[in-house]
Amino acid sequence: MAALEGLRGGGLVFDPPGINGDEEEEDSPAVLLSVLAQHGQVGLCFYDSQDSSLHYMIDTPDNHELHLLARVIQEVSPDVIITSAKQERCMTRFLQQLGSNPDYKPEVVTYPYVDFGLEVGKQRLLSAHLPFLPASVSERDKMSYLSSCISFHSPLMLRTVGALLKCLDRRRVGVELEDSSVGVPILQFNTYTLKGVVCIDRDTYSVLQIFKSELHPSVYKLHSGEKEGLSLYGILNRCRSKFGSKLLRQWFLRPTQDLAVLHRRQEVIHFLTSPRNSDVLSTLQSLLRNIRNIPTLLHRMSLSHTKVGDWQSLYKTVCSAVCIRNIVRHLPQSIQLFHDISEGFSDDLHYISSIINRVVDFETSIAENRFTIKPNVDPAIDEKKRRMMGLSDFLTDVARRELEHLDARIPSCCVIYIPLIGFLLSVPRLPSMVEKEDFEIGGLDFMFLSEDRLHYRSQRTKELDDLLGDLHCDIRDMETAVMTQLQNTILERSSSLHKVLDLTAELDCLMAMSSASQEYGYTSPKLASHRKITITQGRHPLLELCSPVFVANSFQSSESQDRVKVITGPNSSGKSIYLKQVGLIVFMALIGSDVPAKEAEIGLVDGIFTRMQSRESVSVGLSTFMIDLNQMAQALNSSTGSSLVLVDEFGKGTNTTLETAVDGDELVFLYQLKEGICQSSYAANIATLAGLPISLVQRGVEVSELYRTGRPIKRIDKASSDEQVNRCKSVVEKFLNLDLEDKDLDLHRFMKEELLPSAGELLNRS
Repeated sequence: MAALEGLRGGGLVFDPPGINGDEEEEDSPAVLLSVLAQHGQVGLCFYDSQDSSLHYMIDTPDNHELHLLARVIQEVSPDVIITSAKQERCMTRFLQQLGSNPDYKPEVVTYPYVDFGLEVGKQRLLSAHLPFLPASVSERDKMSYLSSCISFHSPLMLRTVGALLKCLDRRRVGVELEDSSVGVPILQFNTYTLKGVVCIDRDTYSVLQIFKSELHPSVYKLHSGEKEGLSLYGILNRCRSKFGSKLLRQWFLRPTQDLAVLHRRQEVIHFLTSPRNSDVLSTLQSLLRNIRNIPTLLHRMSLSHTKVGDWQSLYKTVCSAVCIRNIVRHLPQSIQLFHDISEGFSDDLHYISSIINRVVDFETSIAENRFTIKPNVDPAIDEKKRRMMGLSDFLTDVARRELEHLDARIPSCCVIYIPLIGFLLSVPRLPSMVEKEDFEIGGLDFMFLSEDRLHYRSQRTKELDDLLGDLHCDIRDMETAVMTQLQNTILERSSSLHKVLDLTAELDCLMAMSSASQEYGYTSPKLASHRKITITQGRHPLLELCSPVFVANSFQSSESQDRVKVITGPNSSGKSIYLKQVGLIVFMALIGSDVPAKEAEIGLVDGIFTRMQSRESVSVGLSTFMIDLNQMAQALNSSTGSSLVLVDEFGKGTNTTLETAVDGDELVFLYQLKEGICQSSYAANIATLAGLPISLVQRGVEVSELYRTGRPIKRIDKASSDEQVNRCKSVVEKFLNLDLEDKDLDLHRFMKEELLPSAGELLNRS
């Protein structure tokens, strides 16, 4: 075991841009992950402050390099990682490597090993703040409920829960400004799993352009975040809600091999892409715009921080959910998602909408900017409100009587009501009332001066205080109590609201992909359990949007045939685009989307996203402009240590090329895949197309031909041999013609100006 003392990094928060501009800005969400690795097992859980949810993964085997944990961190992107100060060396090594990553450095928090005790974890879980449970629930019933929400058969995971709850309580995530008695709320428990997920590394996501972040072009948003550029996620993300967009990103990060999940998504897309169901699609999309951020609303309710806008959002959300259920119930119930919505959107939603509609007076609430209830909800409140409404005429009568007993110099008066202060007699300030002593009036207690009016407490106003009390505050307190009761009623049915969020987010994603499929002419791929890829007339989903003409190409590969494809052709002939096109089509099939092809059959394979050494790969594509394939095979085998077959031996290799044509001196790319090997690199044509000088290209062709035929290659910047001889003779003649007995001869000048420059030029030429 190794100690992990003092491992801390910088915090990092990922906050994707919102989809709906009308939703108010929220604080940046924080994700805290707690993890233990022992004896080849990993247990972990994490808390997402955005929806106050606790996610847990049952104890799972992992290798000594903790690849599974790395995948979890890649997906979850935690801001804080909590672990024990006493850990195995593999965990120490993993965190050190994580800390050396310049692009992502989460904060690492270590707690003593005792904080990861099993019983400690259970007790902290029992003491957790669960607003959806009645306050009077017994410890035994609470434990029974928790055992139905979270697995108690994963000791490592339970131990991480204890440490996570300790960290949440210390940092008071989401409740920093609340009273210390208010605990960090947990509104739901979710199981987290990586089973059946296709592993794709960050480089592959970047190369295939699945995601692409760009700075926002607006000068007003340059410092507020990024926007999605031209990417696969960008063209498929037509979600109407922020949570739908978030779920779609999760699907992209976790493409699945679960046939049941993929068929569930495909059947919805197939139904919604039918032209006769276009009205249903548009109606459901318009309703989805009204589904708000349920976890945020429930979190505020648990803290009694709801605003008038929150009640409006919740009411609109629930009403829209009921409408969605009513529409979906008339759709084929053989489609699993439609069946789940019909059954999962329970009568609790109708109850919540009806009770909000019956209790909340939205018009008055908006006008007064506070929670206000409708009449006939609480008789005591109605009575106090009637008194308030009748106060105006009543106070006018009281003021008339007060005026009869005031100094004759006072022309008028009125009785007013000020919350928290009570009833006061208000009179105008007379010109003679200059000093404070002038404000004194017999039988009245002076209170304050405001806007040239003097306010007093009289015997009658004191009687009004005793008779009517502080009506305004009483009404607000009583309505707040009603609001609290309404909040508790809704929180007890929070599971129904979370189900609404989960199912509407899934529906939103599938409707988004359906819209993209209709616009771009995608087709539904056939999914099979065997390892096979067959694509007929496939297209690159991004390049076809940028190019006026796109040439479709097919692809076929299986375990027994065409496992290795060598694609030859000159630069810019389309080799890389073709390989990326195949990768994107397979990726789209593994998230349940339709694909840009005439037909496609995709087996559940992930080898296409792995390195070429993998023997589990159903297909490996290699692109090159090298013509000598045997030489390339030898080079690859020597560098990788494998016995890779690049030609048709054993029926596992295929040589293909991208077709080109030469029109005079011009090279034309046809971008059409065909069997065979490219017979020329067309380097001169490519260089000309790239804009290199013609003279340089011609010299390159000349050198290439000399090299191919084995003839010597001479430098063209050197003088010919005859010129060299003549220059040498000139230097010798100058020296021989020198008369050394001439007294006027300046030998130094001769050497410097005549002989040495000629010799230097000669040396430079040689």
